[in-house]
Amino acid sequence: MKSRTRCLIALLLVISLCFKASLGRGDDAPHKGMWPSIIDKAKTGGLNSIQTYVFWNVHEPEQGKYDFSGRFDLVKFIKLIHEKGLYVTLRLGPFIQAEWNHGGLPYWLREVPEVYFRTDNEPFKEHTERYVRKILGMMKQEKLFASQGGPIVLGQIENEYNAVQLAYKENGERYIKWAANLVESMNLGIPWVMCKQNDAPGNVINACNGRHCGDTFQGPNRHDKPSLWTENWTTQFRVFGDPPTYRTVKDIAFSVARYFSKNGSHVNYYMYHGGTNFGRTSAHFVTTRYYDDAPLDEYGLEKEPKYGHLKDVHRALKLCKKALFWGHHHVQKLGPDTEVRYHEQPGTKVCAAFLSNNNTRESNTIKFKGQDYVLPSRSISILPDCKTVVYNTAQIVAQHSWRNFVKSEKTSKGLKFEMFSEKIPSKIDGESLIPGELYYLTKDKTDYACVNIKEDDLL
Repeated sequence: MKSRTRCLIALLLVISLCFKASLGRGDDAPHKGMWPSIIDKAKTGGLNSIQTYVFWNVHEPEQGKYDFSGRFDLVKFIKLIHEKGLYVTLRLGPFIQAEWNHGGLPYWLREVPEVYFRTDNEPFKEHTERYVRKILGMMKQEKLFASQGGPIVLGQIENEYNAVQLAYKENGERYIKWAANLVESMNLGIPWVMCKQNDAPGNVINACNGRHCGDTFQGPNRHDKPSLWTENWTTQFRVFGDPPTYRTVKDIAFSVARYFSKNGSHVNYYMYHGGTNFGRTSAHFVTTRYYDDAPLDEYGLEKEPKYGHLKDVHRALKLCKKALFWGHHHVQKLGPDTEVRYHEQPGTKVCAAFLSNNNTRESNTIKFKGQDYVLPSRSISILPDCKTVVYNTAQIVAQHSWRNFVKSEKTSKGLKFEMFSEKIPSKIDGESLIPGELYYLTKDKTDYACVNIKEDDLL
């Protein structure tokens, strides 16, 4: 087994099972004064790690001019997580998607001569490497990597590249190998992951994104790599005009229990707290409110019963940690919809079982080790000692809550309407008989443009 894979497994053993939360930190994040409260709630909810993107277009809005001030203070954010006793996964990009403007790539990058994004292109690789080394150099200088005693236990380079790799053909394959080699060659003492990258090269770990990775993920592309789930979607982001979507906490809990029962090592909730898209930070048509139905809503408030029911599944899974780490994995298929997966260490009392009923309409009774267990429709019961049910994914005991919005008399007094005026560009440098591209004209500063057309232009 390679050293980087051993490093990851060792870290997972230290922190028990790995439950992560994706928290907003760019313009969709709350004011930095809210960071402590949100991190505290994530920890109280049973999580032990925080995952965050690094937004290239936020930190380098102009070429060579960096911004790590205010709520863009990446180092302060990571140190705060460390102070709270949690770990960190750093998702670098360069492309992050995340329903974020330009996928996190800075506008100025597209004006670099002969640049082509996310492929074996020298200008793109040159600027990407400079950015990656800048961010990782800051982390190393502040001793934030786990190998230095810091909280960063895992890094991600690129994002869901398999979706576009085929279009780039052999250039795409060369690029993904280059990206993997870039971060591994820096010898930072942490493992690296590529989500939804089936051919993740070398020691880089391929990971799953989706709702049911316990059933849809084919597993790591090498037997000595752990099984990681980098995005468990807690709901669905909204675009203007679409009806709201909702993912039940029963379904989320079922997917988490299923994944760990099948030797999963790591689950990250995307999102655990989404926040608000301010200004022009969101991707096209994505609403201002981002992942409001996450366990922590747009305002950082607990969304019940989603928050509490997931807290309970984390508690139940942690009771199973010895069996999951050291036990032998066994599977008993009992019927078309029922099965038992249990992890047992021979010669000891260490044993944990997951009793599963995948029938979406009817409950089922199954027998395990001489006892009968009733399972509600589409549910998993967790037995940390292979005897006692401490949790069932379909039986919610967490409190329920709802929100009411009321007009604040205090903030309504003395309100004045103000007008914000954007600087609207009126011309493109040079002349052309070909219509100009709006994005190039506006430089990603506004959605509006004014072009003066002379009468001669219409002849």
